[in-house]
Amino acid sequence: MRLEGKVAVVTGGGAGIGEGIVMCMA
Repeated sequence: MRLEGKVAVVTGGGAGIGEGIVMCMA
C-alpha cells in the first residue's frame, strides 16, 4: 500500500492530495 501511496503522489503531483492519500492508506 505504501508503493501505491507513492505512485498516487507522483501521479497527482499535489503534495496536499498525496499526503491525504498516504495518511488514509497508512
